[in-house]
Amino acid sequence: MAAESELCRALGQLRSAFHVTKNLDHGAIRLAGGSAELDDATGCHSGERAKTLDAFLPSMPPESLGDPSFLRSHGVRYAYVAGAMANGIASTQLVEEMGRAGMLGIFGAAGLSLSRVEEAISTLEERAPGDPRGFNLIHSPNEPELEAAVAELYQRRTIRLVEASAFLRLTLPIVRYRVAGIRRDQVGVIRLPNSVIAKVSRVEVATQFLSPPPNELLSELVRKKELTLDQAAMASEIPMAEDVTAEADSAGHTDNRPLVTLLPTLVALRDRLQARFRYERVPRIGAAGGLSTPASVASAFAMGAAYVVTGTVNQACVESGSCDAVRRMLAQAEQADIAMAPAADMFEMGVKVQVLKRGTMFPMRASRLYELYRACPSLEALPETDRGFVEKQLLRSTLEEAWRATREFFLERDPAQIERAERDPKHKMALVFRSYLGMSSRWANRGEPSRTMDYQVWCGPAMGAFNEWTKGSFLEKPENRQVVTVALNLLYGAALVLRHHFLGLQGIHLPAGFGGVHPLEPARLREALNT
Repeated sequence: MAAESELCRALGQLRSAFHVTKNLDHGAIRLAGGSAELDDATGCHSGERAKTLDAFLPSMPPESLGDPSFLRSHGVRYAYVAGAMANGIASTQLVEEMGRAGMLGIFGAAGLSLSRVEEAISTLEERAPGDPRGFNLIHSPNEPELEAAVAELYQRRTIRLVEASAFLRLTLPIVRYRVAGIRRDQVGVIRLPNSVIAKVSRVEVATQFLSPPPNELLSELVRKKELTLDQAAMASEIPMAEDVTAEADSAGHTDNRPLVTLLPTLVALRDRLQARFRYERVPRIGAAGGLSTPASVASAFAMGAAYVVTGTVNQACVESGSCDAVRRMLAQAEQADIAMAPAADMFEMGVKVQVLKRGTMFPMRASRLYELYRACPSLEALPETDRGFVEKQLLRSTLEEAWRATREFFLERDPAQIERAERDPKHKMALVFRSYLGMSSRWANRGEPSRTMDYQVWCGPAMGAFNEWTKGSFLEKPENRQVVTVALNLLYGAALVLRHHFLGLQGIHLPAGFGGVHPLEPARLREALNT
């Protein structure tokens, strides 16, 4: 047992390589910290070599996980991304902390006004100049003008990295952003100032981002004199995204895909398209969804992920743009405490998001709104009982008052929506119902006490797995969950899991319970990462 304990300690020394020798007769294990010491460490003569089992334990610091080109491209130390969560849940503070620690944070711009997004850009430029970061651009089929305005803002403010999410198809704004400033350098290599990380869960969408920009959209940019013919020709030689994230069962917008099927599928798709287009730089495939424990992060890297993306666990951290009440709710969540509910931004299309159901009535109430939208042609056609439910329980105002507030909001955000609603009673009803869906996430972020039962909290099963892993540790308490501490614990733990597994593949198996991965407090974590 003493030798096995020593082996467990060696597993935690991530920067050191070891040779491990096990005597098959009596099970004794010996360690040697270098190949030159292997023969002396075995305690065996050459004739006894057949009675031993040799294994090699390579060094595996967390910065060695993932694709080195991802680190170079984005100027980070670790292949780890805190993905965007809308309404500023992925906050400027969260992005700042991640960048300072050598990781990539994406600001959650979706759902925010243009002025709020620009304020976030200015804040990060002031607080963290030069640190790695990105901003979210969400596909907005119901508000195309807003999508275009956000993309234009990113170009104007020289934002060099965008995470494109929830796209159903490529649009002119994302293509314009990607190809802006495209040129060839002195040796003929195509250079692009702007990078795109595309978050996808469907093969048909991944295909678009792993292919060159569509000719019809490039032609439109040429027609508008925003691109020259030479630049359009160059654009036909580059992929729309240099990084594509396989988004599996996640919080918010999700198709509930299992990562073990989605990630290999997109890697194979990338390989086929690379063989077809022969890009100078091969696009990378990352992993997201369900990643909240060392074992899940290790499995993503073992399946070939170039980088990993976390979401729900970051919302539970003190730096997120959520509130303490929501963080406490998330800390109590189990894997089954989730449900699908209508999405505010794609309500009419029937698109759903994954949310927390424990401690809130939002999933049921939002689903009832969608049923009423499907069944009724207008607000005026709502049955009296249902009208009372909507006014008293959800809106807490009359439908007329709710429409006036909704009209005022969209006159500032997207006046075209009001013009359409005044022609189409069904669309008017959708906008009023969407106002409840939109406010429910804001009530949650603000911690509005009178609206606890209406909190919309984006959450996937990963949250429950994280809570199970941290049970009994300092990370069990919401106030101790700092985004960098969580990230480094996941990476350190993933490296431990992979080293343990690597030994097992060579026949060196530790007894159950040995080599367990437990969260380390910050001081101990810093020491372990440097050992």
